[in-house]
This record gives sequence, C-alpha cells and structure tokens, in this order.
Amino acid sequence: MGNASITTRGLNHFFGKGDARKQAIFDVNLEIERGSLTILMGPSGSGKTTLLTLIGCLREVSDGSVSVLGHELNNADEDLLVGLRRRLGFIFQAHNLHESLTSTQNVLMGLQVHGGGNPQKQRDAAHHILNLLGLADRRDYLPSNLSGGQKQRVAVARALVSNPEIILADEPTAALDKESGHKVVQMLKSLGKARGTTTVMVTHAPRILEMADRIITLEDGHIVSDQRQ
Repeated sequence: MGNASITTRGLNHFFGKGDARKQAIFDVNLEIERGSLTILMGPSGSGKTTLLTLIGCLREVSDGSVSVLGHELNNADEDLLVGLRRRLGFIFQAHNLHESLTSTQNVLMGLQVHGGGNPQKQRDAAHHILNLLGLADRRDYLPSNLSGGQKQRVAVARALVSNPEIILADEPTAALDKESGHKVVQMLKSLGKARGTTTVMVTHAPRILEMADRIITLEDGHIVSDQRQ
C-alpha cells in the first residue's frame, strides 16, 4: 500500500435508479503501484471507462473505497476532488480541443488550471512538449488545420505539460499511426521511470500491450484477468 498511487477496495458502481438500476462495476479490488503503466482491456461495455472515471474523480464513489494519492474518494468533499483532479492528467479518445485556440494555447490550458506561474516559462514548457511529440511545425495552427492524429497529440501534450502524478488515458492512441502511438506510450513509460508518474490506460492496440507493466481485463464489470509483465 505504501507505494500505491491508486487503491480500490470492494468497489461497486451502479447506473440508473429503481427498476432501471444496473450494476456496472462489481467488487473491484486493485492496488496500482506508483510509476507503473497499467492497461485496462475488455469488450465494449465491460466497465473500463467507468473504472477510469471513478479513479479520476469524475464520477461519485458511493459503494466501496477508492484511494487516490492517499486520499479517500468515497464521501470526499468537492474541494478535495478539485484539488486531486489538478494532480491528474486526462487523455480522452475525443481530443476536446478548443477550436479557437492554437496548439500552443490549447496546451497552455493544461497549466492554467494551476493558476499563477511565469507566462514565458509556461510557453516554453508547452513548446517543449509539442516538440517532443513531433509538432514543432504545428505549434501555431488551429485545430481545423490539424489532422486527427495531430489533434490527439496536442491533447496528449496538454495532459502531460503540468507533470501530473497520475495519467488516465482512454484509447489515447486510437487516432494515431503506429509510430506516433508508440512514441506517446514510450513517453508515458519514461515519465514513470523518471518521475514516478503512474499511467492507467484503456486500449485495444496489440502493439502497446507489450509495453505495459500490467494488463487488467474486465468483463461485465468484473476483473477476469490481472497479468504482470
């Protein structure tokens, strides 16, 4: 437990009320080590994204326990949840970029939730991460002038620029070609080694599985396999 970034105990989750109430997560018990790259797998509707959003303070934890960076989420107040979200980086399949902002400005949004900071240092940090992701020549482009893969890499840069302690990624490489996808996951692995950043990622991409430290498979809200590599 001492080295775990994320712990769940007896975690259940339900959608709907009354006759429409349906259980989506069943008695999930996990301990995810700091600095590790964990992949969540399973068919559509198996609970992967629901589990990711519970860990990410994006859904209320009401049945069982989720502890993130040492803080219990069940019955947590909004101030704690907001504070924790600022320590997390989110990469979603839909890139969610602001269409009126350039690549650099979109990445800067990932720093502005933290308030304050030196504007020039923030801009340098944004440029550095865009350069690492092969977007040096697209820094001043609007999303409408970027390809789908380039937009997704901007979204990845926005999630990583603030050096989050945990990265939660839902199909982050789905829009990327093989080389770009590999580069993104390699960067996440490097952050784990260098900074102790913990990554939990939903993916179906076979080429990425071999890079994971651990592969957890869900079916119908149950963990059916938990393999360490």
